[in-house]
Amino acid sequence: MKKRILRKERVKVLEPGFSYIPHKFYTAGYLKTLSQSELLFYLFLIIVGDKYGLSYYKSDSISSILDFYSEEFLTAHDGLIKKDLIAYSDGVYQVLSLPRKEEQAC
Repeated sequence: MKKRILRKERVKVLEPGFSYIPHKFYTAGYLKTLSQSELLFYLFLIIVGDKYGLSYYKSDSISSILDFYSEEFLTAHDGLIKKDLIAYSDGVYQVLSLPRKEEQAC
């Protein structure tokens, strides 16, 4: 199938403050391995993160915004760390670059 731009006036461009999810997120299987809560949490951190993937939201704020219960928050938080997609220390989150194939935790 030949692709064509459907709405030229709305072509996506990378602007300052714009975050993206690399295609590798799908092709390497991350999309398939994340729970819905992990995926929502990850997307939230991507959206609010700065150019280095850093954000400073408190856990109760994230839980409230995402409508998570405490256990759901902790499970998603810990799952993303275990899968090596985010880092967390002293109230700061960092969305990490995707691990190289030999490092993948999924």
